Amino acid sequence: MTNRILADVAASITELKANPMKVATSNYGEPVAVLNRNEPAFYCVPAAAYEMMLDRLEDLELLAIAKERETEDVISVNIDEL
Repeated sequence: MTNRILADVAASITELKANPMKVATSNYGEPVAVLNRNEPAFYCVPAAAYEMMLDRLEDLELLAIAKERETEDVISVNIDEL
């Protein structure tokens, strides 16, 4: 069975065990596919890239909420009355 590898660089589990930091930094801040028996087992993602992905996911979730709410009725509020 063929699998897509969604990274430009791949490393084996053996390479990861031998030198984890070398594998983690081998793609200059981009994800590294870690292969087990020539199939992707997981992706090694640097901390900065992971934080960026989480920020992007949060932005997408907030966008979905905003799109849901854009059809709701508008309630006018006077700040002085609060």
